[in-house]
Amino acid sequence: MDLNLVRVFVAVAETRSLTAAAARLYVTQPAVSQALAKLRRDLDDPLFQRSGREMVPTPLALSVYPGFRDAIAGIDRTVDAVHRFDPASSQRLFRIALSELGEIGWIPAIHRAVAERAPGMRLEVVPMDVAELPEWLGRGSVDLAVTPAPVPGEFAQTVLKSQAYGVAVSQRHPLARGEVGLADYLAAEHVRVASDSGAANVDAALRRVAAPPPPRVSINHFAALPPLLAGRSGLVATVPDTIAAGWAESWRLVVRPLPFEMAPVDVRLYRRSTTQHAAALDWLFATVAGAIRGSSGQFGVIHGDAVAAG
Repeated sequence: MDLNLVRVFVAVAETRSLTAAAARLYVTQPAVSQALAKLRRDLDDPLFQRSGREMVPTPLALSVYPGFRDAIAGIDRTVDAVHRFDPASSQRLFRIALSELGEIGWIPAIHRAVAERAPGMRLEVVPMDVAELPEWLGRGSVDLAVTPAPVPGEFAQTVLKSQAYGVAVSQRHPLARGEVGLADYLAAEHVRVASDSGAANVDAALRRVAAPPPPRVSINHFAALPPLLAGRSGLVATVPDTIAAGWAESWRLVVRPLPFEMAPVDVRLYRRSTTQHAAALDWLFATVAGAIRGSSGQFGVIHGDAVAAG
């Protein structure tokens, strides 16, 4: 079988688009269509059927895709080993999906690590959407993703950190003194951050003993959380405890243990399953993992002063 036909098949399977596949392969869309027509004859199957703007794979296409993908990836890695990927000369753009906290805490370390060895490589941070991650990683819309949320699918991954959660409150709040009981926790007025990709883990742990209380206030950004808690709002928040402890150094906050059992959450780095630029992605995956593991995070940049914290 013509290897170029296999490349076309893999590109269409991953992008679900003839136009996007052509752009990835640096060929015209008619060339992709012609290659796909030949492959359909060779395999005696339509392989893809148009549904709206998407090329939906047939059962046969789904069954042969993993083998074709792995074959292309193996060939590309072999060729890359001969030519040796050189990060110093790379001009590639890579996209990393990060939550707001991930962007605040780790993008400085990631940028430093990449810029030291690959000064021409470009990075783009994509706002985290946990529900879309399987699609993004499966099609290659993003190259890497960092999240504590489990991502369904067969994606290469590695654990970066284990993160516990705690209850953050103002120093003036009644829950700031003594042990936080479950009844008091459930009765408190909670604030929830929409961009917290670990919130589902908290809810799952809490559901083992009680129904999660509805939030009194919902906000979009973690940056708004410390001043909201430190003021006279009477709100509480369930957040990563080490991050909240950092905020407590400059905001009038305290962090208390959760009143229910919750195992630390593993923060994982995921990589896309698509085949393009395998050697460069191998390098970036290892570099980002090392940068985050070696960083304590820059979460303290959300800090207060004597006026704002009061």
